[in-house]
This record gives sequence, structure tokens and C-alpha cells, in this order.
Amino acid sequence: MSSLLIKNVNIIDPNSEFNNSKKDILLKNGLIEKIEDNIEVNNSETVQEDNLHVCPGLFDFSVDFPEPGNEQRETLESGLFSSKSGGFTGVGLQPTYQPARDKKSEILFCKNTTKNFGIDVVPFGAISKDLKGEQLAEMFDMYNAGALAFSDNMRPIHNSGLFSRALLYAKNFNGLIISFPYEEKISPNGLINEGVVSTKLGLEGIPDLSEELMVNRDLLINKYHEGRLHFNILSSKKSLEHIEVAKKTQNNLSCGTSIFHLLFDDEIINQFDNRFKILPPFRTKEDRNALLEGVKNGTIDVITSYHQPNEKETTNVEFSLSPFGSIGTQICFPLALTYLKEYIGLEKIVQCMSINPRTILQCEVPIIKEGYGANMTLFNPDKKWIYNKNNNTSMSENTGLFGAELNGFVHGTIHESNYHKNLLK
Repeated sequence: MSSLLIKNVNIIDPNSEFNNSKKDILLKNGLIEKIEDNIEVNNSETVQEDNLHVCPGLFDFSVDFPEPGNEQRETLESGLFSSKSGGFTGVGLQPTYQPARDKKSEILFCKNTTKNFGIDVVPFGAISKDLKGEQLAEMFDMYNAGALAFSDNMRPIHNSGLFSRALLYAKNFNGLIISFPYEEKISPNGLINEGVVSTKLGLEGIPDLSEELMVNRDLLINKYHEGRLHFNILSSKKSLEHIEVAKKTQNNLSCGTSIFHLLFDDEIINQFDNRFKILPPFRTKEDRNALLEGVKNGTIDVITSYHQPNEKETTNVEFSLSPFGSIGTQICFPLALTYLKEYIGLEKIVQCMSINPRTILQCEVPIIKEGYGANMTLFNPDKKWIYNKNNNTSMSENTGLFGAELNGFVHGTIHESNYHKNLLK
């Protein structure tokens, strides 16, 4: 793509002087050359769609593309293609389990493998060696190789001393520590939220105490070290209340949740539907409403797809044996447009899915402004389409949302000179 003209597009970018205005945008050689009311050029590819909107390229803060090790679930290539189909021009890549991404060579593998895919990839390094929570991994070497943040993915750091050392060590090079707040020893065999639904189904529950305990511990340790800490997926009202208070005194503190935790509560699992089995579990309506309010008032900084693919062989089993997780990077933004737009507005969605994730990771934040690099998402916030197996772009199919009608269609993404265009199936 040497030249691309986007006609009559609504700009949604809180950092741009053109926010909430309708303009033409001319891109040349990966840069935004002109933004004007009407631009006429020859020999340029033109994008012109009904009700076309553009925002800074979205960033999916927490995805799991398990290559190397479990490529049958998702490869880096397939996962990133699905991300672009969902409107993302950047992703935060959680560590894989087998092998653990705990050394420089594995960060470089991710960076080198994905450098020509037309999307920014920020691989997170492991906090602990082999994700065992016993010894610190080679964090500084991984940081120098491109790991801007460190996480043990869905394995919480139970060792308080190790977590403390990780925060203190990362502070030396301004690294970000990502906490997965879950004290699994409270309910080691827990499957869904502890409450009325778990009792009715006869399934062992996971109380919100398991999250609240770890949130409080990590907040106290971070207050002591004054490090950079992000809580990845919050699910409970009580946890959010603690973080809201802590944010008043801890400057480098942030948190996020998944699009699914904003849309569903534990009643979705009434029929033992393991397609909605996720960790942390969906909790009560009261918890879900608190998360929605947390996004609206700014306590929650990030909305992520929390994309976790699982192959059919592991999901076509009874509920207690199936793994946690759901795919979602393709539909995260359309779901937000469908169900959150009227409540929090387009600007807040863009803030939580584009600007805040990059700000937290200290990446360059794209701005729709003349002279800036082309990094944007094109979409129609009202176009209806049906998500199904035929247009699913992930290698896996572990989702309960096939057949869902969505109001919000991603036309494509532009990342430098790479234009990814979606075709509606």
C-alpha cells in the first residue's frame, strides 16, 4: 500500500484535534499525509463505506497464542490474523507453558517470527523460571530483547517473597509486573463462581475471596516498593473497591478485565456449558455491574479479549474435565460496540482498547494526525453481522457465541503500509 484514501470517515480519537469530526484521510508510504474535508487524488486506492469510523489501532492486552508448544490450538500467524480481523494492530502476548517464555531467545523468537505480520507484538516474559513460581526468570535480558512486561499467565505467584523481588527487580529497568490475582488453594478444585448457581449445579465454587486475598497482598507489596503493577483480569466487586482506593496513592497501578466478564454473569453456565468456563469465573450480576461501572468511571483501564484457544479434543468432555478459556480476539471489539457503546460511549471503548493498553506498556500511542504513522482501525459501529464457524478466524472453536448477531463490524486495520481488509462472510 503506497497510497490509500479514506473518504468521509468519522474520527474517534480523544488525542486528535479531529476527534468527532468527519474528514477524508490520505495515507502515503505508511504515514498520514493529509486530513481534510475533501481530498481528491489520482492513482490511489480508495476506502469508502457507509457510516465508516476510524480510531487509533486497537491493542489487545492479553492473548495466548501457544506457539511453540501447542500449535494445534493457535499459531502466532493464525492468532495475529484473527487479531487483525478483530481490529487490533497490537497485542500483548502471554507466556506459553510448554516451553515457558522465560529467556531472551524465546522473546526473540516471537519478535522475529512476527515482524512481517503487519501488527505490533509485545511478548510478555515469564516472571519465574518455567512458570513454577520458585525462582526469578531472566527478566532484564528479556526486557532488552523486547519484553516490556512480565507475567506467569494464569499461574499466580504464591510466593510473596518472589513477587516482592520481581517488583523490586523490574523497577530497576522500569518493567511492568502483571498479576493474576487468584489464590487457588482456597478452592483447589473450583470450577465456577461460588454461589447460588454452583450450589444448584453441584459444582465446587471459587469464592471471590480467592481474588480479593491476592489483590490485597499485591497492593501492599507494591505500595512498599512503589513499582509498576497491573492486575490482568478482575472479576469481583470487592477487588475493584480495593484497587479504586489504592489508585489514589499508587501512581503506577492499573487493572483490566475481559469483555466477557463485562457481559456475562454465572447464570450463563446454568446448563453446564463449558464454552463459558473461564478463570477467573463469571461472578454475580452485582459483580458484573460493578465492573461495568469501573470501566465507566476509569477504575478499570483495559478491556481485553483474554483470548485462550483450546482444541476440540480437550473441550468435548464433561464440564469438570474441560479446560478454562474462550477465544475472543476477533469479536472483542464488535461485542463492545454491540453491548457497551450506549453505556460508556465510543471514546471510552477506544480509550480502554487502544490508548490505555499502550500507555500502560509505555508503547507509542498512535494518533490520527498529519505526519504521524498510519496505525488505525476502520469500523462501522452499527453494521449487523452474524459470527459463526464459517467466518471464525481462529484455529480453535471454544466459544459459546457462534450464531450471535453483532452490531459493529471491523472493515479492516492499517498498520504502516500494511492494509488488512475484512470481507464479510
